[in-house]
Amino acid sequence: MARGQQKIQSQQKKAKKQAGQKKKQGHAQKAAAKAALIYTCTVCRTQMPDPKTFKQHFESKHPKTPLPPELADVQA
Repeated sequence: MARGQQKIQSQQKKAKKQAGQKKKQGHAQKAAAKAALIYTCTVCRTQMPDPKTFKQHFESKHPKTPLPPELADVQA
């Protein structure tokens, strides 16, 4: 086992390496999540991942607004 200064240096090196990996992973997840949001509500500009969720959102949040044509044939 390492002792004293060696141990401290090893711990610092490991912490730095883990922080770098965590930072890279966070950006990748955000980019992937943002790319998955492809449908945008025409009224409130909220983004949704699929047409089923989009239709449910539109029916619950904007009931007085007519349904957009791209949602007419979607099964909720």
